Amino acid sequence: MAFAPVLIVISGILAGLQASAIAPDQILARGLEPVSLEQALQDVQAGDVVVLGEEHGTTVQPGEQLQVMQTLRQKGLKVSVGMEFFDETQQADVDAWRAGQLSEVDFLKAIQWGGFPFDSYRGQAQFPKWDESTTLALNAPRSLTGKIAKTGIAGLSAEDKAMLPPDFTLGNAAYFERFKNVMGGEAHLPSPEALQNYFEAQSTWDDVMAFNATQFLKNHPDQVLVIVVGEFHVQYGGGLPDRLKARGALAVTTFSLLNLNGLSEDEQHQMVEPDTKDGDRANFVWTSNFR
Repeated sequence: MAFAPVLIVISGILAGLQASAIAPDQILARGLEPVSLEQALQDVQAGDVVVLGEEHGTTVQPGEQLQVMQTLRQKGLKVSVGMEFFDETQQADVDAWRAGQLSEVDFLKAIQWGGFPFDSYRGQAQFPKWDESTTLALNAPRSLTGKIAKTGIAGLSAEDKAMLPPDFTLGNAAYFERFKNVMGGEAHLPSPEALQNYFEAQSTWDDVMAFNATQFLKNHPDQVLVIVVGEFHVQYGGGLPDRLKARGALAVTTFSLLNLNGLSEDEQHQMVEPDTKDGDRANFVWTSNFR
């Protein structure tokens, strides 16, 4: 019985630690252990994929992404960059812009850029300019995913279906449930069929990006491919990471870049700690706090 007060005090201390705010600007491994970027990337080697899941259009996370690329270069690795924002039909425009044959104004017009400031992505898209590295246009054409969002894959023409990668697969059931929650549930959509169509479009983004990424690495096994993509595609592995592994990626390292601004301490912990059902959000969580 003499130990009871001590146990109560220790329990109180642990509870206070668990409820404390997550410090920004740190990289957390499993168990919320802080690690350096060098430690996080120490096992990455040629032929691997590093996936950076971001909040689109920020002014902070692009710097974090460039740090990843620079750290890999400092390890002596060749680094190419895959961008969610460019689709596979735009590769020639990407190459021409990077080679200085197309002005940035004309490039953005050619790819119909819109929505997010390009300042957030210029550095990443221009980063690899040596050692035969490149910027890879990863995504499916918007013309294809737009049709899928309206009609579903079953409603595509034979010509459109031919644009899907071989052995195309939808995301798994857990990924669908998270997608449904993000979309607000079936009550916020016209019908269950509409939700399914949107999920099929989401899965098309994932699988086309995975196919293009793994095909690139098969042809360039001496390189590391760093992919910049929206964080939902990355979290808990159900989207892009699963498709990369299924398509033969040798090793996939994932980062969730998270903005903790405005969140309560409980909400911060909910974001960074492993989910009881889905497990780790990513291999590494990189926290920020910005408006």
